[in-house]
Amino acid sequence: MTHVRTPVRHDAGVIAVVAFAHGTSHFFQLVLPSLFPWLMRDFGLDFTGVGLAMTAFFVVSGLGQAAAGFAVDRFGAFRVLCAGLACLGVAALLVAVAQGLAGLVLAALVAGAGNAVFHPADFSLLNRKVSEGRLGHAFSAHGLSGSLGWALAPVFVVGLATAFGWRWAAVGAAVVALLAIVGLVAARGWLADGAERAATRRGGGAQASSFDFLGVPAVWLCFLFFFFTTMAFGAFQNYGTPLLQALFDLTLAAAASGITAFLLAAAGGMFLGGFIAARYAAHDRLVAVFLGGAALIAVILAAGVLPTAAALPALAGIGFCTGVAGPSRDILVRRAAVARFGAGAYGRIYGLVYSGIDAGMALAPLAFGPLMDSRRFWMVMAGVAVLQIGAVVVALAAARRAGGAAPAAAAA
Repeated sequence: MTHVRTPVRHDAGVIAVVAFAHGTSHFFQLVLPSLFPWLMRDFGLDFTGVGLAMTAFFVVSGLGQAAAGFAVDRFGAFRVLCAGLACLGVAALLVAVAQGLAGLVLAALVAGAGNAVFHPADFSLLNRKVSEGRLGHAFSAHGLSGSLGWALAPVFVVGLATAFGWRWAAVGAAVVALLAIVGLVAARGWLADGAERAATRRGGGAQASSFDFLGVPAVWLCFLFFFFTTMAFGAFQNYGTPLLQALFDLTLAAAASGITAFLLAAAGGMFLGGFIAARYAAHDRLVAVFLGGAALIAVILAAGVLPTAAALPALAGIGFCTGVAGPSRDILVRRAAVARFGAGAYGRIYGLVYSGIDAGMALAPLAFGPLMDSRRFWMVMAGVAVLQIGAVVVALAAARRAGGAAPAAAAA
């Protein structure tokens, strides 16, 4: 595959706009949870009830990602991305007018459909529109924007809900989606990918109706990679605070700060990982080294040999190692996509592979919740280590498969 090096200004613009859209998707993942205290009070709901809405969100998002990948390859990433943002805006307005749980679930279903488009659309745009030598930085910025969206949502939504009420907070969230759409439209000249898709078809790239990628082992190995790493992350996201309290006898505030340290270290690692991925070509080894390091730290935490003072730095170490591996991980997925199908299947492959994220997040509570209930806290940390090791194994296997595959669309 040939890849023309585009000007820095062009690449920076594409990265910034796509990153803002991605940050918006992560922002919306926490809009509804941020409103739980108000929704539970006004609608008489319990945690199971409001949790049902979030389950609906992730089920639709996970199932929709694979389908969204086909839409990206058929209609173009720009159009699909705008449609996804529109769904998020409509979902926020549905929350604003909701009269009970049914309205919240409907809003979550629409938001899940919108959320489904971002990974296949984002990565298709970045791979098509950004110079190959800057993809490490592009993937780093993409990941960081997601973390920033998560961080800003509670502050923004809770602040508006406290000042003006939760319905106006939902309207404010809809305005965020509108601003993202305006940004995409303003940058349409940078993002329109019709010419690249047409060139791919003329060059013999995979056709949009093809399901051949489902038979490629490297694609499923990448799916498993995301499933393992996200399920490990889900253990911390769902149970990190009580887990640290139980393992190291920390106060609630100290344990919560440990999760903050984990997320901040992951963001810092992701930023550094962009430079490392741009400088070194052995991305499979980078993933293996840093995820292996995360697994080793998790094993040490599970063994209970660290003093309490070392618990938070160790948790930050896991976050940092996981973050550094992120950009190299995304480049490995790109290699798996290009190796067999050229650029013609970006949307489909990224859609399927990244649905592993939703699967991991959906199953993490089912796997680790019973261990927490039975007070087998060390087994939770050991499970995180096993998942990280599994991610290393499948990442190396995917890299070997992709490296040895004969490109079916070398001219793409």
